[in-house]
Amino acid sequence: MLPVTEAGSLNQSSQDCEAPFADGRLPLMIVYISVLIIGLPANLLTVFLTWLQVRRKNVLGVYLWSLSLCDLTYLCTLPLWTDYIYRGHLWQWSSAACKLTGYIFFTNMYVSIFLLCCISLDRYMAVAYCLEARGMRRQRYAVLTTVTIVVMVAVVHTAVFTMREGAVTESSGRCFEPNRSSTTVMGFNFARFIIGFLLPLLLLAVTNRSILASVQHSTGLQRGQKRRVQWLTIAVVLLFLVCFAPYHLILLARAIMFRVPPQDGTLCLFEKTMYTPYTISLGLSTINSAVNPILYVLSSNNIRKELRQGLTQICSWGRHRPPSSSSQNQIQPSDKSLGPCVGTEAERQVALTPLRWVESLTSPMQTVWVSQRWS
Repeated sequence: MLPVTEAGSLNQSSQDCEAPFADGRLPLMIVYISVLIIGLPANLLTVFLTWLQVRRKNVLGVYLWSLSLCDLTYLCTLPLWTDYIYRGHLWQWSSAACKLTGYIFFTNMYVSIFLLCCISLDRYMAVAYCLEARGMRRQRYAVLTTVTIVVMVAVVHTAVFTMREGAVTESSGRCFEPNRSSTTVMGFNFARFIIGFLLPLLLLAVTNRSILASVQHSTGLQRGQKRRVQWLTIAVVLLFLVCFAPYHLILLARAIMFRVPPQDGTLCLFEKTMYTPYTISLGLSTINSAVNPILYVLSSNNIRKELRQGLTQICSWGRHRPPSSSSQNQIQPSDKSLGPCVGTEAERQVALTPLRWVESLTSPMQTVWVSQRWS
């Protein structure tokens, strides 16, 4: 499973080039299996916890619940890819299964990336513009945004079903391995780099930097709380870079090599040289699915308490209707009274009602100023 390319009528320099399939097989299998073992239970638990937040009309819970479902779907493709690598890169199922597995793999990768952007943007609005955003941060808007992302990414990646790499033949048995590059697919790779990686990276960097600045200027937080927010904020950006930068940089390099073709023979050498780094980048991209639930949800300080409350709710659903008061929109606010949100003097005057510090289960990465008036 390598760069998404399709066969095309090109010059002699772009003829088929057999990749060193034996290289990196064991490490990649270990990564896939480890990610599956860690990511599957972590995401199942996160789906349950974030669904409780969705029921409580938590906006961020919509994005986190969708991200967990996306990661679960993504993880479901790993057993097939692991078996494929174990058999020496020989696909034992049909071409339709190859195309469907590739479609799920790539679609969920980019849905996950865009949902991470939504999470960071929502946190930024909640922290830096909590008063202005109180009318914009609605659960129905979050649902609409999520559906739009899923539909758009799913439609764009239907091109996977027309790519010849998904057409498994008895002679080759390969599934989405590099064969020949075409102008269409190289243009697609350029778009994936810019829209699917570079722009999301810029958004994550800007929003998390702003979140960090807002929290650092807060006078109501202790030094230890600020330090925790700082490290978690940095971890979000670093995780994104580690997981997705190698994959997209190699995509970009292959696209550039196609646009400026070298002399005969060197293109094949380039493809062979990039094969092992690309397998490593694929393994790194899957790690994101295992770390997401730990970093975004399971790192919360009150995770055990919330889990107990959730299990209690499940046990009581058959006997009592679960409470749906607005007080459940955030989890267990502390009794620390803090100043108003960061904003203009006029906004500070409007926000004179008592405010309380809230660390939400679904928002462990930042601190949110929540007014009792609008909670």
